[in-house]
Amino acid sequence: MVPKKLPVLAAVAVLGGVSLFAHPGKVVRTLDAPGRFCTGMAFDGKLLWVADYKEDKLFRVSPETGEVVGSIPSPAFWPMGLAWDGQTLWNADKKRKKIFQIDPRDGTILKTIDAPCDNPEGLTWDGQTLWVSDAKDAKIIKIDLSDGTAVHTLTAPAQAPIGLTFDGMYLWCSDRLKNELYMIEPASGDVLLILDAPGPYARGMAWDHEYLWNVDYQTDKLYRLVRRDDEPYRLKNTRQTRVTFTHEVKVYGTGRLKDLDAFLAVPQDMPQQKIISLSFSPAGYTEKQDRWLQKVAVFHYENIPSEATLESVMQVEAEISEIRYFIFPDRCGSLDDIPPDIRRRYTANGSKYLTDDDYIQTLVKKIVGQENNPYYIARKIFDHVRENLEYKLEGGWNAAPVVLKRGTGSCSEYSFCFIALCRAAGLPARYVGAIVVRDDDASMDDVYHRWPEVYLPGYGWVPVDPQGGDKPLPRDRALRIGSLANRFLITTQGGGDSETLGWYYNCNEQYTSSPQVEVRIESFGEWEPVGKEAPKPDASHSQAR
Repeated sequence: MVPKKLPVLAAVAVLGGVSLFAHPGKVVRTLDAPGRFCTGMAFDGKLLWVADYKEDKLFRVSPETGEVVGSIPSPAFWPMGLAWDGQTLWNADKKRKKIFQIDPRDGTILKTIDAPCDNPEGLTWDGQTLWVSDAKDAKIIKIDLSDGTAVHTLTAPAQAPIGLTFDGMYLWCSDRLKNELYMIEPASGDVLLILDAPGPYARGMAWDHEYLWNVDYQTDKLYRLVRRDDEPYRLKNTRQTRVTFTHEVKVYGTGRLKDLDAFLAVPQDMPQQKIISLSFSPAGYTEKQDRWLQKVAVFHYENIPSEATLESVMQVEAEISEIRYFIFPDRCGSLDDIPPDIRRRYTANGSKYLTDDDYIQTLVKKIVGQENNPYYIARKIFDHVRENLEYKLEGGWNAAPVVLKRGTGSCSEYSFCFIALCRAAGLPARYVGAIVVRDDDASMDDVYHRWPEVYLPGYGWVPVDPQGGDKPLPRDRALRIGSLANRFLITTQGGGDSETLGWYYNCNEQYTSSPQVEVRIESFGEWEPVGKEAPKPDASHSQAR
């Protein structure tokens, strides 16, 4: 027998039953588990049930104090997932590959059915029937209660689904290897939300009609978690960095460069990005704002001789965090809830979008149908673009109809296609462009990256990256909707053809020259962690005006 532990209640500041600064996944109560080998969980309306495969018992536990108020023997000797159907318990046994219906009063087995898989782990009741997860084959299966056969099978969010619960609208699944908790749309299997698990070995889950619960096999704790709160996103893993961005022009030939304007996109504060300092060189630049409200620093040069080199430099010190949005589709309202000025500006047509093209119009109607929820419109378009395009650099940036028919595209072309379809559906969309950390904290980037954002009521501009989301696992696809790593200094928030940047991002240039002049242009961003002595921007060029 495992020695009985005294219940432990975590001290958490609360306000009206919810912890201060709560966010989905935040732990608001921690209790000792009733044993050291706990697996499945369920909630019967008053008490938690917790399975322990070493004790071969199903414990009844107070969700307030952690006190064990009773137990019954498990139906077999390897109890895993638990579910409560309103009157009786259900338990999946891993070794027997059976699912048992149990009288909660004394453990009497009322019914036995075969599990639809070889490795049943998680179990939950959705109000009508049971769902079971297979931890080896990475499946979540809805079953026919008459014989246990599968009636609907979902690909699990990741590779080790071992806990399940149902909150009245969505499935929730814990994954052992990723150590994350997922909110899943049960019809499609789409992962809508990703939360960090509260401990290092997440197993069974339960729903008490207000909070989620998760039992951790390594810490031997029961965690009560916020499912939903008003916090729209969470920041973590903040990087403090310095980026030096250089736009370099070299002039060759027998003539002169008559004039040149170099445009450098000016990064702004964003939820995950705080600009600490910003400087430019050479002096004498001006600042403009285009119709998409993007600011640029303008460097003007005149009468540049052959063999000359011009360097326009921006140095940025910033704090950049990983961001993860907590997007609940039912909070996204409808297209009518989008502010009119945003909808007008960011549903405009453009030469790379061609939203009035017959092909785009026909395709978007097929993809979106009658959907009016902004989240699901974006999700359907995201799925279509990632499923029907393959990443390939063809050279140049073609318009959306060309790229969609061809079936291949760059990150920019993925963005044009996604934005075109969103705008054709009436959903505001734009692109952002960034300088990227390449592996090391001190690194150089001359490739860059661009991805779309959509406007969701209640959340604002949310990143969506269909090119990065072209992945086989639902969890990996979901990471590209509403999540962004701390690898990106976003410089550009663009809607299309700009008066200064054109269709480019980070930088652009416009010039005129005499005959027989060759102009070579390069740009690159250099990253370094803050704390090292920073080189000062070169202020030797006096031709900027």
